[in-house]
Amino acid sequence: MNFRVGFGFDVHQLVDGHPFFLGGVKLEADKGAFGHSDADVLLHALCDALLGAANLRDIGVHFKNTDDRWKGISSLILLEETMKLLTEKGYKVGNVDCTVCLEAPKVNPHIPAMQKAIAAKLGIDEDAVSIKATTNEKLGFIGREEGVTASAVALIYK
Repeated sequence: MNFRVGFGFDVHQLVDGHPFFLGGVKLEADKGAFGHSDADVLLHALCDALLGAANLRDIGVHFKNTDDRWKGISSLILLEETMKLLTEKGYKVGNVDCTVCLEAPKVNPHIPAMQKAIAAKLGIDEDAVSIKATTNEKLGFIGREEGVTASAVALIYK
């Protein structure tokens, strides 16, 4: 079997009154991530991890922020398109491990819904989707609630 591992990272600015999508789930929040698509930082990091593992470059190559096709689009669709690219190269996903870093809102209550949404798009069991959340202990732009980051690791195989 051919195993590969990829790493992804993403960051988005938080903006007052903007919707906040995380892991394919809309969260109730005073601020939301801003970007060309729905700015789902967790799914963007995950797409990058998957693409990197398959040596398919990164999310910006496939879903340019200058292309109106992707404007405002759900990042679940970007994840679906990423999986099509992996499938074309003969890969399947083994498991993924993701971490999101932000001060608010609390993420833990939403993790089961995120796992379900992601597992469905990846074609794997929810148990193979790990999502963790942490704060930045009030330090830096994350601590000031100006932004959110996410990182992800993905194992793929043929």
